[in-house]
Amino acid sequence: MDAPATLPGKRGATGRLVLVVDDDPRVRTVVTWQLEAEGFRVAEAPDGRRALETIGREHLDLVILDLALPGVGGLDVLRRLRSGERNAALPVIVLSGRSGETDRIVGLDLGADDYLVKPFSPGELVARVRSVLRRAAPAPPVTAAGLRIDHAAREVFLDGREITTTAKEFDLLAFLSAHPRQVFTRAQLLESVWASAAEWQSEATVTEHVHRLRQKLGPGLVRTVRGVGYRLEP
Repeated sequence: MDAPATLPGKRGATGRLVLVVDDDPRVRTVVTWQLEAEGFRVAEAPDGRRALETIGREHLDLVILDLALPGVGGLDVLRRLRSGERNAALPVIVLSGRSGETDRIVGLDLGADDYLVKPFSPGELVARVRSVLRRAAPAPPVTAAGLRIDHAAREVFLDGREITTTAKEFDLLAFLSAHPRQVFTRAQLLESVWASAAEWQSEATVTEHVHRLRQKLGPGLVRTVRGVGYRLEP
């Protein structure tokens, strides 16, 4: 019989709850020790199926998700997360091997908040966890030129009409709206919104997401500054 996922609270920690999903028990142990030393509570899952069970049962603050999982793969777990309702905005940091560049890029496109390449420093992972949790903190609704962005609900309205966006479309729009009229290069947007860099992910990803937003919001809100990048015009 399969062993169940390790439940939180076994070691007396009282902080925010992080799910560590990895089929290597040594990785789970090291990451768990580091997180608990920093005051986090930790749940563990050795595969995608038990990860989904834990996500559906527990009120998690963040998931650390290995992409190379047996059975239900890491990308499938992430895809199901982002297509759901209750946990669609749950922050996720993906882990991948050095040869898993394609999966890592797909993971970021599916809405992962950050990534680390194995082998990694447990201390750096905890720093990434804190950074992602800070970015995921609810922000007040933003309203500009008929556009309303509700960060807590991850909803977008234009002239009172709800606009359906993907996870990354929302993240890009929310970031630009937080810095009205400020121009960002594609490389800066990759770093700030995708937690990536041009050597890992094509800047064409940004161009495509801007194009999709313009199709949904009209051409006037997200402006192109020729030779530089993009800005939100309030």
